[in-house]
This record gives sequence, structure tokens and C-alpha cells, in this order.
Amino acid sequence: MERMHKTLRGLPSLDFLRGFEAAGRRLSFTLAAEELFLTQSALSRQIKALEDALGFALFERRHRALALTPAGAAFHRDVTDALEALVAATDRARGGARAPGLTLSTTVSFASLWIIPRLATFRARHPEVEVYVSADDRVVDLARGDVDVAVRYLPDAAAPENAVRLFGERMTPVASPQIARASPLRTPADLTRHVLLHLDDPEGRTPWLDWRSWLASNGQPGLKAAGALRFRIYDQVIQAAVGGQGVALGRLPMIAEHLRDGRLVAPFARKYDSARGYFALAAPRAAERDDVAAFLGWLADEAALEAARPEEPTGRRRNGARASAGAKAPKRARPAD
Repeated sequence: MERMHKTLRGLPSLDFLRGFEAAGRRLSFTLAAEELFLTQSALSRQIKALEDALGFALFERRHRALALTPAGAAFHRDVTDALEALVAATDRARGGARAPGLTLSTTVSFASLWIIPRLATFRARHPEVEVYVSADDRVVDLARGDVDVAVRYLPDAAAPENAVRLFGERMTPVASPQIARASPLRTPADLTRHVLLHLDDPEGRTPWLDWRSWLASNGQPGLKAAGALRFRIYDQVIQAAVGGQGVALGRLPMIAEHLRDGRLVAPFARKYDSARGYFALAAPRAAERDDVAAFLGWLADEAALEAARPEEPTGRRRNGARASAGAKAPKRARPAD
């Protein structure tokens, strides 16, 4: 036992090995980081720490390309086999038993703003299926966990082959009707009279959701707003906007229902596409189950229904004034591998 304890102390972190497995499989730090919900720099630091611990290079870093070294390729095969053995051992320990019902994993904000308001329609269609919504902004490994279905927010290039694309995402400023009437928003420059609601992003993982990027792309790089409020979770940003506390960057179709029922208005006519979309996928061990197929079908149906509906009531006037057509999308730079 003591010998095993000393041996295990010399092993690299399991997180480092998972990051290496993903990077070696995708041959891209960017795509591997997206898959694991890490920043590219964080994954790069993990790989560097693993290389330092092993004493040899795992990757050849070329211009906008990545390749495993011969030693790295051999180690990758061994790590993959070891991780698969851990999965098999875990499955055997569980004895094949699973809790009744279906477990869905997605982000806190997508669960709160899009899934939960629609979930009653699935229950009406399939009352025999119990659904557990596991809302967490950390990525869940579908091959090694208890989750049956996941909805993930990813760039198209990072989506797994078996993922079903539900829809993309468009961005536009939104505010409560009361705020918009009290101080109309006809051009981006009018935001100087408003408090801006920010999604806190200290690591810079979501620059396309940052007001600085949006303002710079719309000719107002130095704009001084009347104030700022910051929130850790996006649905908190939207709750603050509905409550009349300021102007938020709205993410469509996640908040489309808020525009349709008048809780929020979009003062600027133009919307821009973000670099990501929402994808549904089933865990490999659950892909053949009838309840999982039913839930994936329901998600696809709801996404198609969303795409066919107008985002705002026909004829609704924004701010009680003519909408601005001057808003532009911020430029997006793809980080190098």
C-alpha cells in the first residue's frame, strides 16, 4: 500500500491528462480548450506543466498547426487506453444501474432562459419521462458521467461530429420599455445616458459578450456610460435589464421571448452574429435510448419553432422612435493554436 501511495504521488494531474488527451485527439489547443471549457492559455499551461513533469516535448508547435512528437504520440495512446480503462472500471462499479429519468446538462443561463420555460411542452408530450436539469457552467464529460443529454455553447468548428446544431446566436442591446421611454436610444452614442449591464469575464473567455467590443465596433470606443453593473451569470444580467437597472447585450434567441412579450425592447434594428451556436448531443452510452431520442427530437422541434417565430411583435415601435440601423458587429479574431 505504501509503495502504491508513493507511485500515485508521482502521477501527473488527471486534469492535465484529460487536457493532453483532448489536445492530442483534436490536434488543436483551441478546439481542445473549447471542448473542456477552458481558455486556450490555461490549456497551454497545463500541457507545458505536463511536458516539464515528463521531461520531454509532447507536441511540435508549428505555424497555425500542431502535431504530436513520436514520444507524445506513444504517450497519447497509453493515456487514452488508461482513461478508457477508468471509464470501464467505473461502469462496472456502478453495476450498469442508473437513476430513473433523463439528465440534461447545460449552462445555468441557457437552462434558466430557454430550457425551463419550454419544458412543460416536453412533459405534455412525454409525461412518462422524468427530466433532471443539471445546470452548471462547467463542461461534463459525456463518456464518463451520469449525464444523458447535453446542450453546449460552442463554435461550429469545435462541435462533435454527432452534435445536432439547434441555432446560432445574435447580439443586440436590450432594455426595459420604461428605460427606453425615459431616455430614448436612437444611436449607440445615446448609451452615455444609461447604465450598462456587464457579464463579468475576468479571464476574457467571451469577448463577443463584452460591451467594449460592441462599442468599439459601433464607433464609440471611448464612450463613458452613466454607470456600470457587473454580474457573474448571464440570466442575472437579463433580470437586471427587465428590472430597469440598465441596458444589456441581449443574446438571441435565448431572450427572444422577453422581446415578444414586451419585457424587453431592442432599440437598434441591426443584430450581429456571434462566433458560437447551441448544440445538442447524447452521451454515447445513452444514444440508443428511446427517452433520449425523444428529448433530442423535442429540442430540434423547439429550435425549428423558435426560428419560425418573429423575435418581436409585428409593428412594435422601439423606444417610441425610429430604430437605429447603425449598429455593427464587433470583429472576432480566432486565436492561433
